[in-house]
Amino acid sequence: MPRWDPDARERLVAAALQLFTDQGYDNTTVAEIAEQAGLTKSTFFRHFTDKREVLSAGQEVLSRLFAEGIAAAPPEATPLSAIAAGLDRAAGAMTDFNRELGPRLHAVIATSAELQERAALKQVGMAAAMADALRARDVPPLTATLAAEVGALAFKEAYSNWVADDNTEDLGSLARTALDDLRASVDNLD
Repeated sequence: MPRWDPDARERLVAAALQLFTDQGYDNTTVAEIAEQAGLTKSTFFRHFTDKREVLSAGQEVLSRLFAEGIAAAPPEATPLSAIAAGLDRAAGAMTDFNRELGPRLHAVIATSAELQERAALKQVGMAAAMADALRARDVPPLTATLAAEVGALAFKEAYSNWVADDNTEDLGSLARTALDDLRASVDNLD
């Protein structure tokens, strides 16, 4: 096996989730994950600092994609329209690999309070990235924060629906629908 195998990160994620599912998160070691993936421990540590990080492997990428989409929105875009552009950008980068791992990832996270806390921090991090991107567009801070929280909630809802067994829609459509539903819900608060 080549030392710099291009799919090493995906293989490590898939191996970790398989082991976490089979023997539990706490009972799985980094060495076992690397072995299951056909890689070395040092390769594991080139990609992740610890086994918890495997479960939030895409957070930085998603945050960057949200921010890029928001930055690329037309100058006249409203904050929620810019959020929609961020959702579109992130959804467009999600692959079948992400979809296949979603249910297993959720199942593993549900087994541990520590992992649930980390997942919640991931959500906060994505919202913060969106809020920062909106503030860079000169959106007032409170408006940017609120729009970003709505965007993070829309993505969470869309992702949950996307990985469902009976789903036939693409993630981008689901994210737009979730954002529209949240927007309507906010309008109904008065």
